[in-house]
Amino acid sequence: MSQRQIIQVFEQYQKSRMQFVQTVADLAVRPQNIDMLQNAGVMTLLRPLMLDGVSGIQQTAALALGRLADHSDSLAEAVVREDILPQLVLSLASQNRFYKKAAAFVLRAVARHTPELAQAVLACGGVDALVLCLEEFDPGVKEAAAWALNYIARHDAQLSQSVVDAGAVPLLVLCLLEPEMALKRIAASTLSDICKHSPELAQTVVDNGAIAHLAQMILSPDAKLKRQVFSALSQISKHSVSLAEMVIEAEVFPAAVSCLKDPDEYVRKNVTTLMREVVKHTPELSQVIVNCGGMAAVIDFLGESSGNLRLPGIMMLGYVAAHSENLAMAVILSKGVPQLALCMSEEHEHHIKAAIAWSIGQIGHHSPEHAKAVATSNLLSKLLELYMEASSSEDLQAKSKKALKSILQKCTYLPGLEPLLYDVPSNILKHVVCQFSKVLPHDSKARRLFVTSGGLKKLQEIEAEPGSPLQDHINNINSCFPEEIVRYYSPGYSEVLLERLERYQPA
Repeated sequence: MSQRQIIQVFEQYQKSRMQFVQTVADLAVRPQNIDMLQNAGVMTLLRPLMLDGVSGIQQTAALALGRLADHSDSLAEAVVREDILPQLVLSLASQNRFYKKAAAFVLRAVARHTPELAQAVLACGGVDALVLCLEEFDPGVKEAAAWALNYIARHDAQLSQSVVDAGAVPLLVLCLLEPEMALKRIAASTLSDICKHSPELAQTVVDNGAIAHLAQMILSPDAKLKRQVFSALSQISKHSVSLAEMVIEAEVFPAAVSCLKDPDEYVRKNVTTLMREVVKHTPELSQVIVNCGGMAAVIDFLGESSGNLRLPGIMMLGYVAAHSENLAMAVILSKGVPQLALCMSEEHEHHIKAAIAWSIGQIGHHSPEHAKAVATSNLLSKLLELYMEASSSEDLQAKSKKALKSILQKCTYLPGLEPLLYDVPSNILKHVVCQFSKVLPHDSKARRLFVTSGGLKKLQEIEAEPGSPLQDHINNINSCFPEEIVRYYSPGYSEVLLERLERYQPA
């Protein structure tokens, strides 16, 4: 065989290897091919090609493995069992940028599924190798490494701490300063996922100067970047008063409020989430958001959105109102109660209704004036309906009951209370009757209206246990009226009158 023929054989062999890995990589894109590839033992065949002398074959083999591992946790586990990860990590330090991107993709694809798989990436030195990739000149390599670190950090605090301990945070903060938009996005997202687990992890991110850089990007024209920026600021703010104050001090507001008009719905949701995480801590932080127009803007946002997009805004109003009478009144004056009533009528998901019920309770429980604002929006009847509805979730029933009781104990607006005299369980009815017993002795107009509207008649029909608090309240109300009027509206009194008529002998 001539030298030329030998060269042709090697070229053909190289061409076949390249064709094989390229075909597998292409087939792995389509989910319907995955089982066939797995059954054919493709993992075992790809493993030696990761060490191929031709860099293009190595890269494509890594790409094929990444696509397979990305499909399911069982395939990712197969990558771990085949002992491919140590090989990948070892070659990350020496190969070219194209291979590094492909190798980082494999580590990301494995780590994304479960904490155990992410731990396998960590155990083989994957996190340290990925952090070194963040120091690469090529932005594509940095982006691929940041993606992989993101999928590791998002699982739990322990894995996030491993990412922090490897020195990733200062390098991720530097990535925020890079011109490439895709790199900025994934760096912000990874910092967000690190922050979410604990105050200590969030503090580490803050100590590396992340807030100032994130704050500078809130008016970026790129919607996907703004989503991640507001998410990261939310995850920082949620842990403590001091962290939330640091976000405020970075002058994120009032600029962030303008983003509630952003065309991207997830930018708007994340801005509202940030406000929720800030206001929940103290009355002073709530006042900052109210003063910069944040609350009014959130109420407008609730009117323009639906479903889960509304949830952080609904909760934000509840947190603001919970702090004090004045802040709750600010929610009322900003037309927050009618907006919550509209949300209640439009939403069908029980967890959203439960959040609305909770927020209504936080608004209405402060004073008679606050309770009246809730009652005039017909929300007491709605809360009662949700509490009594058999199909309501346990959480929805509990929150509706708690809100209703807390508001009833303050409510002196009798037109709002009167519908609750009918078909109400005794544990709620006693609170309703108690409020009537507080108001009627001191208000002659209310007594007259109570008679003409049928309230007194209904009261006599209530069957209460002798000596119970409910019976005591009924007795207190009856003592406000002449005895003959009470008798007149008592059940069976018409029969008594008819009997007297029958016995009556005219003179």
